[in-house]
Amino acid sequence: MAWDEWEQLKSDAGERSAHMQLNQYPAGDGGGGGGGTSANGDLVVRDDELGKLGNLAYEVREDFRVSSDLARPSTFSASIDLFNDGLDMGSALTELHDAWNSQTATLKDACAHISNHLDFSRAQHSKDEAHVGTELSVSKINDYIK
Repeated sequence: MAWDEWEQLKSDAGERSAHMQLNQYPAGDGGGGGGGTSANGDLVVRDDELGKLGNLAYEVREDFRVSSDLARPSTFSASIDLFNDGLDMGSALTELHDAWNSQTATLKDACAHISNHLDFSRAQHSKDEAHVGTELSVSKINDYIK
C-alpha cells in the first residue's frame, strides 16, 4: 500500500466517524421522540417511559418464568428414570437440568433487577423533581426577602 493510499483511507475513516452517532437514535427515528435529551442537551427522564420499560421487564420475567419451567418436571423425571436404569445419560441429563435451572434463575434475576432499578429510578426522579421544585420556590422567596 502506498503512502498516499494510506492517507486517503485515514481521511475517509475520519469523515465517516465524524458522522457516527453513539448511544442515540438519529433525529426522527424513535427513541422516545427526542433521544432522551432536551433541546439544550440535558438528559430528560420521562416517568411514563420508565414505567412502561419497568413493566415490560417484569412481564418478560414472568413469561420466561412460566415458559422456562414447562419441561423441568419431565426432564428431571426422565433423568431419574435413566439413572435408575443404569444409563450414564441419566446423570448427564440431571447435570443439564441443574445447569438450565441455574441459567434461568440468572436471567429471571436480571429481569427483576432491571424492573426494580427502573422503579427505583422513577421514585428517585420524583423525589429529585420535588426537591428541585422546593429549592426553586425557596430561592425565589429568599430573593424577595433580601
